Amino acid sequence: MGATTRPLARNVFALTDAMDVENLVSLFATDGRVVFGNGQPMVGADEIRKGTYAFYDTIASLHHDIVKEWNVDDDTIIELKVTYGRKDGLQVTVPCTTIFHTDSAGKIDDYRVYFDVTPIYA
Repeated sequence: MGATTRPLARNVFALTDAMDVENLVSLFATDGRVVFGNGQPMVGADEIRKGTYAFYDTIASLHHDIVKEWNVDDDTIIELKVTYGRKDGLQVTVPCTTIFHTDSAGKIDDYRVYFDVTPIYA
């Protein structure tokens, strides 16, 4: 698959930062899966939608700054700094790594996020 069909990381994170769940979910394959760290996988649009809404309910805002991006075939690896607006009005920035794979149709079928959520909820 060529890079022209891969969802661009900046587009994925623009939708994430806008908390635009419906358009974000549309980037995923029907059987796509999302895993946050060692959490349980969310498989399929309904679970991804429900889990994303649940996470957004715990924060006031978020903003992703891409530090570095690597693309290898159908895999994208992104190093980020993510600034979270907490419900108490404070902001915290945490390092994060996101890895995603796209299927032959250019949809995300595997999406993994690695970060320490402790400062967000401390």
